Amino acid sequence: MTPPRLSDTSSDPSAQREFSAGGVVVRGDDVLVIVPVKRDAAGNSVLALPKGHPDGSETAEAAALREVREETGVSGELMGKLGDVRYWYQRRGRRVLKLVTFFLVEYRSGDIADHDDEVEEVRWLPLAQAARSLTYAGEREMVARALSRTASDR
Repeated sequence: MTPPRLSDTSSDPSAQREFSAGGVVVRGDDVLVIVPVKRDAAGNSVLALPKGHPDGSETAEAAALREVREETGVSGELMGKLGDVRYWYQRRGRRVLKLVTFFLVEYRSGDIADHDDEVEEVRWLPLAQAARSLTYAGEREMVARALSRTASDR
């Protein structure tokens, strides 16, 4: 899968565009969440989902699985696309439109203690709790979609 186009209705030609891919890793009724070392703009810790930029010509799916492995220490099987999250942020005074494509990933193996140094903590949370507790609304929506999809699979 190639990254989706970052179309936007804004007329800001100076805006930069950025793409990442991430995973909503499920194990039964739990989802894997991370606390990145990097804080939000106000300096607060963040409860998030693993995600990151594709390397070179890496597909979105491959990037999501690699980022999950690097940031959480676990591996999983791709179960399908959950959706896209779009948002704006500022970097060095410039507006950036970010698109993150999230995939549902079923846990297969690994140890959350094996996460990389970009992450302070990795933990399993009940899906319903994560759908309320994640810092960002778009990521809460992705977990809610995963909850709905996994509930319909039973």
